[in-house]
Amino acid sequence: MADQDARNGEDKRPAGIPALRWEEPPEGPVLVLLDQTRLPAEEVELVCTDPAALVAAIRSLAVRGAPLLGIAGGYGVALAAVRGFEVEEAAAALAGARPTAVNLAVGVRRAQAAHREALARTGDTRQAARAALSAARALHREDTEASARMAAHGLALLDELLPAGGHRVLTHCNTGSLVSGGEGTAFAVALAAHRSGRLRRLWVDETRPLLQGARLTAYEAARNDMAYTLLTDNAAGSLFAAGEVDAVLIGADRIAADGSVANKVGSYPLAVLARYHHVPFVVVAPVTTVDPDTPDGASIEVEQRPGYEVTEVTAPQVPVAGAGGGIPVAPLGTQAYNPAFDVTPPELVTAIVTEEGVVSPVTTEALASLCARSRQVTIS
Repeated sequence: MADQDARNGEDKRPAGIPALRWEEPPEGPVLVLLDQTRLPAEEVELVCTDPAALVAAIRSLAVRGAPLLGIAGGYGVALAAVRGFEVEEAAAALAGARPTAVNLAVGVRRAQAAHREALARTGDTRQAARAALSAARALHREDTEASARMAAHGLALLDELLPAGGHRVLTHCNTGSLVSGGEGTAFAVALAAHRSGRLRRLWVDETRPLLQGARLTAYEAARNDMAYTLLTDNAAGSLFAAGEVDAVLIGADRIAADGSVANKVGSYPLAVLARYHHVPFVVVAPVTTVDPDTPDGASIEVEQRPGYEVTEVTAPQVPVAGAGGGIPVAPLGTQAYNPAFDVTPPELVTAIVTEEGVVSPVTTEALASLCARSRQVTIS
């Protein structure tokens, strides 16, 4: 296991390349992405000049994470509009690139609606393009603000659940600034605990098969001088049994109306372990991740990823031989089961933390009330 000793970080966002940004060079507007498939070995940017390039980046996980996908979807619609592509066709392709991640479709629809309204009102494609871009930028700003509020609500909840302090938090996948316009969702809560001197240890699940924990969460924890330790996913049980986990913090890609949570595969086993060992299991996600049109967990479409992600491993600057561009670790022709997500039922979730507050216990009625309050705030 890799271990990083603790140092108190300053209360500021770490310097580095932003996960996503809109630029307008002389040759035309572009969406610039930090290629997360290349981290932590190197920080390389992808420049998307058309919606197809962004769709490819989303599918390859060069850009990923529920809130950031929503922002990317909004900018993708704007990119199509300002560069003269067919906006409705681009919107459909973008929204379908990651079917489980509801934020992606939310961001696409928001920019698409702004474009349609402006086009119907003015008949001017340039004004419609500006409206789509304005909507994407607004979504970006709102997510930055939401991240800060989630961190505050989440830290207050941790202090309530664990009044003794010295929190030892286990997290899964990656939920930091690489998935957000701000400092993230679940990771932002752990970061707030670190900055206040209340984080004793961040346990980082490796997160197989693509190692988002090892490659990305450890990368962010190191940049923030956090006390963190990396572990393989199947080692988590031994940590619980040893009494070394005080709380589990994860993000979400979709939350159904009944509170069922779809998150990176491996989250559900953590919820079962947490329940058995009487450890709080907390989900941190913006209100846009709650999907009232998905009634329950069984209704969530779970994305199936290519089998080579399991049968091969990739490493920078290493010769490759597999069909997916990696090093084969299983016999040729091996079939692999590779769901991108699993679904945790609401009865295993201690609380859902959003920018609008905390839902606990997690019920259909409580989530509906939260979403209603959020809509009222947005309208006002």
